Amino acid sequence: MLKKKIYELFIGSNNKGKVREIKDLLPKNVKIYTTDNFKLSSPRETGKTFLDNSLIKSRYFSKKTGKICMADDSGLEIDILKKAPGIHSARWGGKKRDFNLAIKRVYKKLDLIDKQWKNKYIKARFVCAITIYGPGIKTIKALGKVEGRISPKKKGSNGFGYDPIFIPKNKKKTFGEMKLFQKYKIDHRYQAFKKIKKFL
Repeated sequence: MLKKKIYELFIGSNNKGKVREIKDLLPKNVKIYTTDNFKLSSPRETGKTFLDNSLIKSRYFSKKTGKICMADDSGLEIDILKKAPGIHSARWGGKKRDFNLAIKRVYKKLDLIDKQWKNKYIKARFVCAITIYGPGIKTIKALGKVEGRISPKKKGSNGFGYDPIFIPKNKKKTFGEMKLFQKYKIDHRYQAFKKIKKFL
């Protein structure tokens, strides 16, 4: 296996928000391909962990395109919900991956467990696993996390997914309220990316 720098990369995701964030993190000299270049649907995520699922996706897209692929699997863990939605974070939005629906589901489940939850510190974290897989390279894996809490109400329209209800530790704003460059400096995807950027 070669330990060369990677200058061409396929981003294995059909999530536009995720693709945009990964593109913004990648060095400018890396040529990027996405599912806009190759009309591919995403594989079934049958893994038991974020790393399992990121490998499933990177391997699938690499074999379909013949290119080195970076894929991530990420989600929100809420301690009081036994770390749900976790690896099922996107699935909580139904077939259409509607995160407004997913957020309503989070709030409903929190209400069922504790009617007073909005007055408490509901510990949560975002987790991101990144895998780079493809011809001529050794498989690269990294895990990133950012700790925080659940906002009692949805705030902000920046970012995507659960960003409007997650307040990172020692901050007052949700990811949804932060400017993207502020979020990129601290979020889970950046924490994972820091561990793999030496290969790019």
